[in-house]
Amino acid sequence: MTVQSMEGAPVESGWKRPRGTPSLSEVFGSIRTRPTGSFWRKLVAFLGPGYLVAVGYMDPGNWATSLAGGSKFGYALLTIALISNVMAILLQALCARLGIGAGRDLAQACRDAFPRWASWPLWVVSEIAICATDLAEVIGTAIGLNLLFGIPLELGVIITALDVFLILWLQNIGFRWIEALIVTLLGVIAVCFAIQIALANPEWGAVIRGFAPTTDIVRNPDMLYLAIGIIGATVMPHNLFLHSGVVQTRCYGQSVEERREAIKLATVDSTIALMFALLINASILILAAATFNKTGQTDVAELGEVHKLIAPLLGSGMAPALFAIALLCCGLNSTVTATLAGQIVMEGFIDIRLPPWARRLTTRAIAIVPAAAVTIWFGEAGTAKLLILSQVILGLALPFAIVPLVMFTADRVKMGELVAPRWLTVATGLIAAILIVLNIKLLYDLIP
Repeated sequence: MTVQSMEGAPVESGWKRPRGTPSLSEVFGSIRTRPTGSFWRKLVAFLGPGYLVAVGYMDPGNWATSLAGGSKFGYALLTIALISNVMAILLQALCARLGIGAGRDLAQACRDAFPRWASWPLWVVSEIAICATDLAEVIGTAIGLNLLFGIPLELGVIITALDVFLILWLQNIGFRWIEALIVTLLGVIAVCFAIQIALANPEWGAVIRGFAPTTDIVRNPDMLYLAIGIIGATVMPHNLFLHSGVVQTRCYGQSVEERREAIKLATVDSTIALMFALLINASILILAAATFNKTGQTDVAELGEVHKLIAPLLGSGMAPALFAIALLCCGLNSTVTATLAGQIVMEGFIDIRLPPWARRLTTRAIAIVPAAAVTIWFGEAGTAKLLILSQVILGLALPFAIVPLVMFTADRVKMGELVAPRWLTVATGLIAAILIVLNIKLLYDLIP
């Protein structure tokens, strides 16, 4: 196993603190890449981090918002799924650039660039976002276990905490095994949805028209609320921290040219993975529109309710099982990646140094304990409202991660020759501005 060396890196400037020990240090630079050969052979070594990131774009919280949007407004919100996916591709490209170009994940960059009075509040907001992420994933996994095996919701919540031991075991035998698990579960999800979409037989003309923008989204508060939820479920704050950290598991060298090529390959990896995520996200919304909205059931949002209603509507007894299997796979995938993101956030912002098992348990507990408490308190009846609320919280927290990301990657003093192109900075800056305006509009609509 090769460990990437920090020696030979260019002298840094523009940062208030020197670069410290990287987050996920036990797997930092542990995966070999190909310095020579064709583009495709080089790309294979970089494939993986993008799929970990893609998991966050199709988690159970996304299911709740997409199912609610599809059942209530038909195919109209497909345009939001498309727009948010384009946003995600551009933002994740910046994450890869920051992680490789500056040698820091987003949390480390905030710690090294800002004074404590600014970085610590950002850490708190990031932890809240991680908790909101975990809330959606804990609920989704618990419901999946309940639907498939009849396990009570409260017990299912506790079972989800065991993922920390799975990550420890997989990481001990190699980070590639974590990536392989994620890709396998994504494949299962894709197959489940392909079968359900075939059974639903949607109106493909209406599907295509659904990708066209409409002003109704801004004028209708209910539609805007779900649109912000979809954006929050798609462009997730924890993914920005996760990608900028896991991309550094590759051993790509330290020269400017080596890092420039690594940025290109990592960006291709994440773009391919996020196009796959768009396919899944659109499938969830299309399924809801073709089954529930079509039959006049416009208020379906509970995942358990979907499981009960989907069989008679699709005319197949296997549809509920496929739905539950896909939901469980989504929940398991999301808890794994959220745990990694939680570790990156805690290590990056406050630079704690604990044994791997203690660090994992600590970061997992900070995220899952509040999520588990809320889930157990509200029970199954309130899961849909909690899922949608969690995604709105993520949408509101998103600018606090995007703005620093755009600032750092646009700063030539910090990034040197690997500074982001002007067009990318302008595009992502516009994305941040749009999200901030939409969030202000949402808060205004929610105030009595």
